[in-house]
Amino acid sequence: MTRATVAALVLASVPLTMALVPTAPKPEGVGLSSERLQRVHDAVQRHIDAKDVSGAVTLVARQGRIAHFEAQGLMDIESRKPMAKDGIFRLASMSKPITGAAVMMLVEEGRIRLNDPVSRFIPEFKNLNKVAVPKPGPPGGGGRGGPPAAGGGRGAGPVEFDTVSASREITIKDLLTHGSGLMSGGLGNSAAPQRGPTDTLATYVPRLASVPLDFQPGTLWRYSGQAGFDVLGRVIEVVSGQTFEQFLRQRLFDPLGMKDTGFSPSADGASRLVTLYSRQAGELVRNPNQEQGISKVYFSGAGGMMTTAVDYLQFAQMLLNGGQLNGKRFLSPRTVELMTSNHTGDMVNGQFGRPPRGMGFGLSMQVVMDPVAADLRVSKGAFGWAGGTGVSFWVEPAEQIVSIYFVQGGTGGQLRGDVENAIRQSIVN
Repeated sequence: MTRATVAALVLASVPLTMALVPTAPKPEGVGLSSERLQRVHDAVQRHIDAKDVSGAVTLVARQGRIAHFEAQGLMDIESRKPMAKDGIFRLASMSKPITGAAVMMLVEEGRIRLNDPVSRFIPEFKNLNKVAVPKPGPPGGGGRGGPPAAGGGRGAGPVEFDTVSASREITIKDLLTHGSGLMSGGLGNSAAPQRGPTDTLATYVPRLASVPLDFQPGTLWRYSGQAGFDVLGRVIEVVSGQTFEQFLRQRLFDPLGMKDTGFSPSADGASRLVTLYSRQAGELVRNPNQEQGISKVYFSGAGGMMTTAVDYLQFAQMLLNGGQLNGKRFLSPRTVELMTSNHTGDMVNGQFGRPPRGMGFGLSMQVVMDPVAADLRVSKGAFGWAGGTGVSFWVEPAEQIVSIYFVQGGTGGQLRGDVENAIRQSIVN
């Protein structure tokens, strides 16, 4: 069997009921090589064999048509359950672009402004007047060089802080661009209130107003992994009069045909939830808390969503199409352009695993300003984001490509780069 025949069989197996974004009869019809797309499969299989990941779902669409869609490996190692194309993956921080789009829908309606202070919607934030400033310390032990980058420490020894007044209130744009200083890896994380099992956005988010900011708003880019986008979810609730889940269901998920997307699996979807793993001593070990992050009452816009690859494609293709899909408009082209423009100058470069050069950050997503400088195998202007469970996506307007890469834990970082490279070299027209 030739590689082209294999690719054709893979495409033929895509259920028509799932393919709201249609399937290309052949990858060559959208300028991709069937033979070269096989290298996506090969890259994934190498990493499965090396026990880096248990399995993966990869999807590539170009010019509004699916050219590659494949599930490989296992979605559950213990039961030997094969990975399924309609496997449901925890999105973690890949939830954030969906939250960003929801915010921008209300910006378009004039119900939210990007420069609005958060306190306009959540009054408790009016009193958010504490900014943590590290006290001077010995070399290697801290100092006043600003807050640590998210995910990393400051060096040997504990850091002590003073607090000073905030120069201004945090705004909606600060939250969208990770410029708020709210729980961005400094003192704020350790001072955050605990969230209980019955907490909702309405009961918990106002309590975040007691947390010191890690820096003066708008002066740095530091990743607010949880708090910032949960605050945005609550803002949407206040403005819309709906729960965040209801708003997303009515305004995005149902109209886009994202039937398997939400904050907890449906009865039908529970059996398709892909198992989370971590890699320890060369082996993949099942995460003991498979329910972590799943809630039917706390709708986290920062990291609580789950979906399938084909569902997320509908959302990403809508962005690539300038805000519309299948004849329905969700955002204007100019709003999508605003979302995917660089709002942070050079501040994101080198932060939170970003390349040291060539990157920018938009309203909820990273933007590639110079792929050569960033050493990324995507085109200039590509935008997207990733999640801590291993998922990621790219939208490339210059190539009219959406690529989706889904794994659940393990060590899939190098695989992600290999998949990006395999997709890039498959473009022949």
